[in-house]
Amino acid sequence: MRFFLPIFIIASICIFSIDASETEGTRLVLLGTGTPNAEPNRSGPSLAIIVQEKSYIVDFGPGIVRQANKLYSIDNEGFAPLKPSNLEVAFLTHLHSDHTTGYPDLIFTPWVLERETPLKVFGPRGIKSMTDNILSAYGSDIRYRIDGSEPANETGWNVDVDEIDEGMIYKDDLVEVIAFKVNHGSWDDAFGYKFITADKTIVISGDTAPSEKLVEIAKGCDILVHEVYSQSGFDRRSDVWKSYHSKHHTSTIELAEIANITKPKLLLLTHILFWGSTELDIIDEIESTYSGKVTVGEDLSVY
Repeated sequence: MRFFLPIFIIASICIFSIDASETEGTRLVLLGTGTPNAEPNRSGPSLAIIVQEKSYIVDFGPGIVRQANKLYSIDNEGFAPLKPSNLEVAFLTHLHSDHTTGYPDLIFTPWVLERETPLKVFGPRGIKSMTDNILSAYGSDIRYRIDGSEPANETGWNVDVDEIDEGMIYKDDLVEVIAFKVNHGSWDDAFGYKFITADKTIVISGDTAPSEKLVEIAKGCDILVHEVYSQSGFDRRSDVWKSYHSKHHTSTIELAEIANITKPKLLLLTHILFWGSTELDIIDEIESTYSGKVTVGEDLSVY
């Protein structure tokens, strides 16, 4: 079942609740569906997979903790895994800034809000150096909160980092996670992820041009979360930008071809480059050659 959280410009929020039976299965929450463009209605790229009492974050776009907390504040029971202090396991697709500027937020805000468990992070080569530098940059804040009068715990600011390669990188009682490399220009370490739970298989493309590995690993999945750009918008770009985007991202026409091979139960679009096109244009371009179920992802939508 799919839910939408309506967010109004005046910052009023429509409150809803989720039945207990609906929290037993795997849920996918789009925390942010944006790009490097500062779109006011699309936060930085990030999503959460919720399985029972645990959440697993993928990518750390700007505003990630507040996005998670919006859902928790509306339904404390239904979205308890998104309570800031419960954000404990995270995966990064690649080191581009639009996917990582929320990283300090993910490290420190849940700690300030009483997370005691060190954050566990899996990501490409370079994530350890980035982590060390963030912790160093915030050293004064860490020391003040621990040594000053604020009752902060001494452990929740720590980060346990694993720099990954392809293959199974994580497993617990609820989920298995497989990492695979994708084609994001000259980035040698850009990854997609496959999450396997008791009731769903979810594949996340990360940022990528068409990828043979993704096609192979995504065949028959329940949800394929894939980045995309408008073909008609691309056609209006300059030659320099066409050269860049064709090597780093996937067009609507290319994604339709990918979906025709992989046949996901749901093709979910995120990190969308519109370039003057509308959501309807994006859907029309894909549906010109693909007849499966396809949805434009919105911030805070739940699947």
